[in-house]
Amino acid sequence: MEDGRPIFLQVAELLENSILDGTLPEESQVPSTNELAAFHRINPATAAKGVSKLVDDGTLYKKRGIGMFVSPGARVKLRGRRRDEFARQYVRPLLAEARKLGIDPAELKNMIDHWEGDR
Repeated sequence: MEDGRPIFLQVAELLENSILDGTLPEESQVPSTNELAAFHRINPATAAKGVSKLVDDGTLYKKRGIGMFVSPGARVKLRGRRRDEFARQYVRPLLAEARKLGIDPAELKNMIDHWEGDR
């Protein structure tokens, strides 16, 4: 919890990451805001704001008197949203820079394949 972004966004992203990697499967209960606050040593209201963000976008839902749960289809929805963000944040600038350098898409693909092969 120290990358300069608002802490509630970091809490929301941590929960999203747990949903994406399967640590929090769909229909599973998420930690309470008090548990999140204690674990991350943050204010419970801040943890609640991060959880509320995920409720607002449909990633989590509330079972009255029980707690918050991962919504059905949340993983697919998150993956799609993150892929769109990835394309906007990384692929678009990559293509723009490649155009500036006269690198066509086929050559760029070859470069990616080459570097992927070196991993």
